[in-house]
Amino acid sequence: MATNRLWALIALLLVVVILISGMVAWSRYRQIHFREISITESPAQGLGGEIAISGAVAAPGLYPLKVGDTIEALIQAAGGATVDNELVQLRLYVLRVGEGQEPQKIDINRAEVWLLEALPGIGKTKAEAIVAYRQRNGTFQHITEITNVIDIGPATYEPIKDLITVAD
Repeated sequence: MATNRLWALIALLLVVVILISGMVAWSRYRQIHFREISITESPAQGLGGEIAISGAVAAPGLYPLKVGDTIEALIQAAGGATVDNELVQLRLYVLRVGEGQEPQKIDINRAEVWLLEALPGIGKTKAEAIVAYRQRNGTFQHITEITNVIDIGPATYEPIKDLITVAD
């Protein structure tokens, strides 16, 4: 009978230790992953411009940056984290004032219709034709292949050639 009580006491003690360890681990995880980080700079310097966001986000690229922006807001602007909020691969680069900036290129192998429409001379019809061509023929191997799409010739290609890319 005494050994049964001893085992019950040991089991109860183990349950309490496991519960406390779980709560401590959860609180540390919460502090690490959900802590809000703000970007601040003295008003004299005036933060503004753009930030390059790449890595574990849905839509990497250049995004506007202003005083008071949080990392969370910037990640959401970039389409959110791609892999269950695992932001280990996230890269942020704040461009300095006057630093050469190239326009953000649109990957014609992945872009949806609404994004392709943002290109000069590409309306909804041509954007849908690009997506349909890609679905029928597979990915573009080079940006010049976009001229194979119906209604996209050299006159349409010329203004967008520096704005598009094909991912590896």
